[in-house]
Amino acid sequence: LALALALPSVALENGLARTPPMGWMSWERFRCNVDCQADPHNCISEHLFFEMADRLAEDGWRELGYEYINIDDCWSAKQRDAAGQLVPDPKRFPSGIKALADYVHSRGLKLGIYGDLGVFTCGGYPGTMLEHVQQDAQTFAAWGVDMLKLDGCYSSAEEQAKGYPEMARALNATGRPIVYSCSWPAYQGGLPPKVNYTILAEICNLWRNYDDIQDSWDSVLSIVDWFFTNQDVLQPAAGPGHWNDPDMLIIGNFGLSYEQSRSQMALWTVMAAPLLMSTDLRTISRSAKEILQNRLMIQINQDPLGIQGRRIVKEKSHIEVFLRPLSQAASALVFFSRRTDMPFRYTTSLAKLHFPEDAVYEVQDVFVGKIVGALKTADNFSVVINPSGVVMWYLRPMALPVQPWHGRHQAPSENFHPNLL
Repeated sequence: LALALALPSVALENGLARTPPMGWMSWERFRCNVDCQADPHNCISEHLFFEMADRLAEDGWRELGYEYINIDDCWSAKQRDAAGQLVPDPKRFPSGIKALADYVHSRGLKLGIYGDLGVFTCGGYPGTMLEHVQQDAQTFAAWGVDMLKLDGCYSSAEEQAKGYPEMARALNATGRPIVYSCSWPAYQGGLPPKVNYTILAEICNLWRNYDDIQDSWDSVLSIVDWFFTNQDVLQPAAGPGHWNDPDMLIIGNFGLSYEQSRSQMALWTVMAAPLLMSTDLRTISRSAKEILQNRLMIQINQDPLGIQGRRIVKEKSHIEVFLRPLSQAASALVFFSRRTDMPFRYTTSLAKLHFPEDAVYEVQDVFVGKIVGALKTADNFSVVINPSGVVMWYLRPMALPVQPWHGRHQAPSENFHPNLL
């Protein structure tokens, strides 16, 4: 009911986010740390965002597509001003958001900000009630904001059904291109009948479907499980301009091993997920940086077709295979191990993975970068997958059968379900 109240006539039509947005976001790593007296280096303040903008601009991130610096919750003063306008906390953001946006833009980057459709934000700061939607959209545009994440704490289903489409209209009306990230489906359980993804795609550029990510492997697995269990609903909803958002990349923090970090990057890439890092770019390790700056991985994530991948095999041996169709008849394959014992040798063929007969592919290892070789559909091959790790391949066709095997909406076919072997 909630989403059904919104009419298709509220189409976003902003031409933005034609590929999944990439950048940095404060929440998972820095949360609502507002104690700048005790912890000036890590509190939510303009200092943190100036520094992260410098890191994106100077450490090779911007050139790879990581362009958004996104402020999350706890940036504002505890009250609106006398005119009813949102204002940043004067001690933590003394220069104001417009000055921060100007600085971010001067570094060739874009600024994102956080709001909440409700009485309060999740952190207890002033929310955006229905009567404030237009005013807040105008404020964000005047400040030079380039992306809005609109959360849903302290609001009812009815308020969300009115407010989320209303904000889409209000952002459009400002004349400023502002990518619109909604948390709407997450507050409605993420699935039909409460969530209508056809309508949602006409309102938002990306949306949070499920729980917040935490700094743990258990959290990553719970998100992966939910997204791929429900892939028949979620996969068709994604495409240029409208993306499922499984939440931030936590690579470079404390909760993931090296193998698990590679797995999160590969699985988010296969999902055509936004790549929004939440880590301390000032102190990030070389190994985490290498994972996040993998050029081929980013090329796959940003593929112009924008088809979200699917899990196509789920083995009793706790090996899973994921496939994402790409432009020019290429594909990405991820072999993922949920095992916790030792490296596992997994043997299969492209024929078993429903690739077309009589095709030949050049296989490139996404993490190593090397060309593995040429592979015919009928050839058996083996990959060795580390516990909680992945092997990821990029397959380019060298010779294809007459009929191309994947069209715009199928991966590899509408009725294809995972083999349980």
